Amino acid sequence: MILAGDIGGTKTLLALFEVNEDDLREIKSKSYVSKEFKNLIPILNDFLKDERDIPKSAAFGIPGPVVNGRAKSTNLPWIVDEENLSNKIKIPCVKIVNDLVATAYAVPYLKPEELITIKEGTAEHFSQRFAVIAPGTGLGQAFMLCEGNKRIVIPSEGGHSDFAPSNKLETELFLYLKKKYDHVSYERIISGSGIPNIFDFLIEVHHLKPEDKTLTRMKTEDKAKVISDMALEQKDKVCEKALDIFVSVLGAHAGNFVLTTMATGGIYLGGGIPFKILPKLKDGTFVKSFSDKGRLNKLVGATPIFVINNNQAALNGAARIALEIENYK
Repeated sequence: MILAGDIGGTKTLLALFEVNEDDLREIKSKSYVSKEFKNLIPILNDFLKDERDIPKSAAFGIPGPVVNGRAKSTNLPWIVDEENLSNKIKIPCVKIVNDLVATAYAVPYLKPEELITIKEGTAEHFSQRFAVIAPGTGLGQAFMLCEGNKRIVIPSEGGHSDFAPSNKLETELFLYLKKKYDHVSYERIISGSGIPNIFDFLIEVHHLKPEDKTLTRMKTEDKAKVISDMALEQKDKVCEKALDIFVSVLGAHAGNFVLTTMATGGIYLGGGIPFKILPKLKDGTFVKSFSDKGRLNKLVGATPIFVINNNQAALNGAARIALEIENYK
């Protein structure tokens, strides 16, 4: 058996897999409320308490940078360390990776029904390089390079790179956020906290007036969800404008990632937001912004775009990493 985990600020999902050569079969899984625990160890102890056999290897995806086998979880006061985990839970081989690295490992194994095509690609510039961008609570991303049967996944904290406005309205948004945060990263705009930032900008700088229903719902519901819902239902022009900006900036950032990494094999959108705003991603706003790269617009325009329709992609990718450890140890 191998153990895999997807560790998040809200929930931690664990699963045991039975290994049959290169095939994995899930035999047990359980979800935990992360904030109810001081760290990962008691969760693992509870999950494994009834198991007669100790897993041969384990891998865990976790938000935030992983340095020398150690990570401080984003949105959790946890420090997760490979050596400490191995000693505490008696698993010989333990690997910690960024959660987007885990998602990227799952990409080659995704079934056709687990992918929603936003834009077809062309064979002209196809490569075995793929990128994953995941706007959710934060903005994660990773890059995969395939060479034959070998897969190399490179982590990235590019969601925290400097936001580059591409028009007058986005420049005004940048200046608004600059006063609020000093450093304006892409995550300040294209994430769950970014959508409300755009909404507030339109009200405070452009003096747009949202519908009363929108403001009433925001008193008891998640602000980003309300904005997205009202925009998709076309019941609030301010929310529609906010989502337009969100999708346009997301498209531009994804196109930039293609240029930076030459990931013309495909952009894969993960995280909690893309699937929820699927109609908006398909209306042309995203693709236009994605492809608008001047002299290299044909190269970026040849790249396919997909939305991952599998909320266990990071868990399955972590399982693939654990299997790789087992195979090559």
